[in-house]
Formats: sequence, structure tokens, C-alpha cells
Amino acid sequence: MEVHQLHGQQIMVAVSGGLDSCTITHWLTRHQVRVVGFTADLGQPDERDIEDVRQRILACGAEEMIIADLKEAICRAGLELIRANARYEGGYWNTTGIARHVVVEAMIPELRRRRIKVLGHGATGRGNDQVRFQLATQMLAPDIQVYAPWRDPAFLAEFGGRKQMIDYCQAHGLPITATHDKPYSTDANMLGLTHEAGELESLDTPARRIEPGMGVLPTAATAAPEIFTVRFERGQPVQINGQPVGPQAAIALSNQIAGRHGVGIGLHTVENRFVGIKSRGVYEAPGMELLGTCYGYLLQLLLDRRARRLYDQVAAFLGEQIYQGYWFDTASQAARKLVDHLSRLATGTIAVELHRGTVSFHSATDVPHSLYSPDTASMEAIGDFDHRDSEGFLGVLGVGARALSAARQIQG
Repeated sequence: MEVHQLHGQQIMVAVSGGLDSCTITHWLTRHQVRVVGFTADLGQPDERDIEDVRQRILACGAEEMIIADLKEAICRAGLELIRANARYEGGYWNTTGIARHVVVEAMIPELRRRRIKVLGHGATGRGNDQVRFQLATQMLAPDIQVYAPWRDPAFLAEFGGRKQMIDYCQAHGLPITATHDKPYSTDANMLGLTHEAGELESLDTPARRIEPGMGVLPTAATAAPEIFTVRFERGQPVQINGQPVGPQAAIALSNQIAGRHGVGIGLHTVENRFVGIKSRGVYEAPGMELLGTCYGYLLQLLLDRRARRLYDQVAAFLGEQIYQGYWFDTASQAARKLVDHLSRLATGTIAVELHRGTVSFHSATDVPHSLYSPDTASMEAIGDFDHRDSEGFLGVLGVGARALSAARQIQG
């Protein structure tokens, strides 16, 4: 879709209030497109007053500005990621990826109420966000079209990148805070911050180059360790350090505690983008890392080898599904059902020690569905496990081992 096709139409654009949002909003209005801005309040740590976004976008020419409070929604989604251990390529907690799905899901009813048929976004043609916006919209509302200026030849002819957008905004007196010398870009919500581009594109730039927005780097953390305790019931954190919590409070409190110890701050990764290129990012997700580690300790007590194998496969699968924009599809729905099923067993209290970026196991108590028994696991002469029972067990296993050798299938 190109801008000339939108002449005189109303379009709802997902905006953050940053450089891209201001540029796109003003540029569209200059092309006789009626812009309704939509900003999600996701508890962005880098946005002091979300209402400032409204004023910036209206000043750029939008005829209406919607600010949706999605803090509870993003925290519920974050806790679902924790239950599924849905990290991409082993480390990234998908904080930006899941946010795009939450935002699109909230935009659809607003589009319907205004009978707007086009959803716009400022994601570039090189990244993953364009896929997430596109696929989530088409799965939830296939009749709504998606417009992306960064794939529009007219927009690309005018803007080659950040420098041209800053020059444009300054020339038109638009209220931006971006400058030519900003070292990198940041995408933020309550679950985490993703830092990329600029100086971070060079692998000579260390991860500690970032200025953390959710805590401190491990090297700057307090030297005194701290015990953190969380109570899970059916997979949900319901108490932190003895204090009752709901989803939003669980994330907020975990962010605060983990952040001051440098947990989940300054995580470097070079990952595979869906479009086929690699990108380098430095991530912050203190609460997700802390709660995710605690939940992992709880699962160690609950899942037998077959359930564990299945869970790990689903975890990796869902991590990739979110990253690539498939959170709402049939396969993800089925995988999420399996995680929900296993989560019913996840009740217990986990305590860990936090110290300069590390999370160490401290204790596990009141875990009613635990498979672990000190008696059966003990090397002492206690419990129900009789060492002599292993004779027959090993005899059965030995039949297959000897058959491999007899068939000359063992090398060396």
C-alpha cells in the first residue's frame, strides 16, 4: 500500500511519540491523510509522562490521539511468557515481540468503533516488528489493511534514515527529543528494554555502553546480597517477599528488586531476525529474568523426563513463534494450552539469592506436587529405593547394549 491510495482516508497509526512517529504523522497529514494516533501505555520506563505523547502527536497533525492503558495486559502476557520460558534463541525474553501482539489486539476494537479500515505502523523493512504488526492484524482482523511508510516508495524517496527525519522535524518545528548524536535506539515497556542500532551495531562496542533504564549494570550493583522469595500458585506469582501481588505488581516489584542487583541488565545477543539478517541487541528484563529463573527452579521439582522434554520443545517453539509474529496462530494456541496444563502443578515457594547480576538457588518449600524426595534420592540406607532392584533393570538395558556390539555397530 502507498500513500496516494490513502488520500482523504482516515488511518489509525501505532505511535510511540518518538522521532519516527512524529515524522510519519506529519508526513501523512501533508499527503492529505487523516491520522488517528494510538499509543499504548505499557509502563515505559523511559516515558516520564505518557500524556506528553498525546501532545507531541497532536502537534504533528493528528486529528485524534488515543492512549490505551495496557500495563495490566502486558504484565499478564509477560507472566505467560515466564510460564512457557518463551525466550528467543535461549536468552531474549521477547519483551518487544509480545508487546506488538498486545498493542494490535487493543487497536482492533478502536479501529472497529471508528470504522477505520487501515492500521499503520512505523516499523522498518529490515526488522521483525513489521511482521508482527502485519500478521497479528491479519489474523485478528483480516478485513483491515496494514500500511507501513518504511515500505512506501514515496516515503523512502524522502527519508533515507534517522538523519533525514531529524532534519525534517527540525525544519517543520516538530516536538522531537532525538538528536543526531544519540548513540543507539531503545524500545521500552514494563517487561523490558531493547537497545540496538547506532554504536551497538559495532561488536567493538561493549554491552556496558548502554545507560540502563531499569536498574544498574552488575558491576555497579550493591555488594550486599539479598534473598528474594516468590510464591507461585498454579503458575501465577501470588506473593513476593510475603506481600500479595497481582500480575502488574509482580512485574513491577520484581523489576525493582532485580534491577538494583543488576539481574537481567545489559544482556548481549546477536540473533537471527525473521527477515534473514543478524542483528545485535543489548537487553534489559530484570523482573522477567528473576521470576523466570525462580519458575525454572520450581519446574525442576515437578516435571518427569518425558514432560520436561515436551515442555522444553514447546518453550523453544513459543519463543520463536512470538519473535516471528505468530502468537495468535493455531500452533501457538495449542502450545499455550499445554503450558496451561503443566502450570496447574506449579505451586510452591522459591527463594533465591541475588548478588551482582546472579540469581542463586536458596530454598524451595511447600511444593505439593513435587516429584523430588530426599529419601529416594539419598545415597544413605534410607527410603524406599532398594539398590538391589537395579540388577534386573540393568540386565534388561544390557540386552540392547550387547546387541549393538554383536552387530558391530559400536565404533572404536
